[in-house]
Amino acid sequence: MYHLPYRAEEEGAWALPHGEFGLDIITVIGQLRYGEHRSIPEIHQCLVLRGVGIAQRTVTNLLERYEELVALHLADEKRLQERLKQQGQVILAIDGLQPDVGHEVLWVVRDCLSGEVLLARSLLSSTQRDLSALLREVKEAVPVPIRGVISDGQKTIRQAVASCLPGVPHQLCQFHYLREAAKPIFDADRHAKTQLKQQVRGVRPIERRLEEQADAQSQAIYGYCLAVRSTLTDDGRPPLCASGLKLHDRLTQISDSIARVEEKRGDFLPHFENCTAYWRVD
Repeated sequence: MYHLPYRAEEEGAWALPHGEFGLDIITVIGQLRYGEHRSIPEIHQCLVLRGVGIAQRTVTNLLERYEELVALHLADEKRLQERLKQQGQVILAIDGLQPDVGHEVLWVVRDCLSGEVLLARSLLSSTQRDLSALLREVKEAVPVPIRGVISDGQKTIRQAVASCLPGVPHQLCQFHYLREAAKPIFDADRHAKTQLKQQVRGVRPIERRLEEQADAQSQAIYGYCLAVRSTLTDDGRPPLCASGLKLHDRLTQISDSIARVEEKRGDFLPHFENCTAYWRVD
């Protein structure tokens, strides 16, 4: 059987036919694109850093294969309809994922109760007409009533829901609702963080004075400098994390630690009298 290739039975579970890369690489590309909103060049660079020899054009091609696989999975209507019939209703969540400005938006319609993705499609525009077509397609496909819709409140989404699903309750998702409610608190927290940063200026000059000193006390002070600088770069995303409060808490811990050392060992900073003044949090 010369020139007749033999392939392992399990090959189809690891790679697509005529493909140069396995499904694991395709999965990583899809996750980086739609999970982390990476651009094609960024995905290519990430794969190269992982030791994958791949061209940037191939990344684009494999991303298309990923989208085809998603659509193929969603086409399993029998399994999906049986699961939806068991729960008797669906609550839709609709959201668009756009890795880069100007690129296509991957719109995903998901059922909040089962967690199943009902529809995923890339669109060049996000007009009311486009989104209405998606909602109508989902409405015709699901075998049970749609009891509610959750979204980020985008105007075109609201218009599409009102047009295609009249009378169906439509509300902001919990994250967007909390973010809007916490906006005044976030603004105050950001202002407080700015004021706290002003109180801890001057750390870098202290570090320069300690760079060539190897005694234990100098190294301890240098460690405190690193701790202060790390607190300034450690940010948080609203509304679930108040970066100003986090900064205040960590600076307070550093200040309390210095106070405990001074209490046990006396004057901890004999050569850097002004250091602790920077790290005192009022």
